[in-house]
Amino acid sequence: MIGAEGLRWVILLWTSIAAVTAGALLKIAAPYGRHARSGWGPAVPAPVAWMVMEAPSPVLMMTFFIAGHRHDAASTAFLALWVGHYVYRSFVFPLLGAGRKAPMPLSVVLFAVVFNLVNGTLNGAWLFVLGPVRGPAWLADPRFMSGFLVFLAGFFIHVRADAGLRALRAPGAGGYTVPRGGLFERVSCPNYLGEIVEWCGYALLTWSISALSFAAWTAANLVPRALAHHRWYGERFEDYPPERKAIVPGLL
Repeated sequence: MIGAEGLRWVILLWTSIAAVTAGALLKIAAPYGRHARSGWGPAVPAPVAWMVMEAPSPVLMMTFFIAGHRHDAASTAFLALWVGHYVYRSFVFPLLGAGRKAPMPLSVVLFAVVFNLVNGTLNGAWLFVLGPVRGPAWLADPRFMSGFLVFLAGFFIHVRADAGLRALRAPGAGGYTVPRGGLFERVSCPNYLGEIVEWCGYALLTWSISALSFAAWTAANLVPRALAHHRWYGERFEDYPPERKAIVPGLL
């Protein structure tokens, strides 16, 4: 059985792949949503795709939580925040609005399933089996408290931006339009910004190499996609606000 040190090296190797992935995604946008194109195989309805892609992660985390016998307050909080995010992403998000999105290529769904299987395994094994035991006192640690606030802020930004995009696709609203209001006045993709902030907060509140790796992977996936969205908006809408950045206000 792999020990804590062995798992640490696996996580570091997995994180290094994120850099390669980011480089590839900067050149080739993942072929779904507004960047969908032919040649990627059969498609799956968007709600089904999101549920199939995202559900393995919370299931694995709950499995490791049960198997690891770490049922202290800190571990329970780590699990609750993770599962809370994925209940939204796996079920609430697709049921609220993904049904109005274009079908997703099965190849993209399978890649995402593999990613979530690996990510859920690495985080579940580290947080609940092999990594440091935090214990109830961890909930009063400044790293947990500040990370928790960052996580909540990111989740709020993420969910609010999703709602703004959903309103643009309301019945009778037609095709794509320029998002307005809130952080959309500063960046093209506040939903992606919120998700990155969220997982940076999770890395801080768990103070774990596995969650830090996930935050890096989140940025590796979403920063290139935000840049692709930003270019798409600029090409499609002549009056697109030039002061907007792609994902980081005033910077990127």
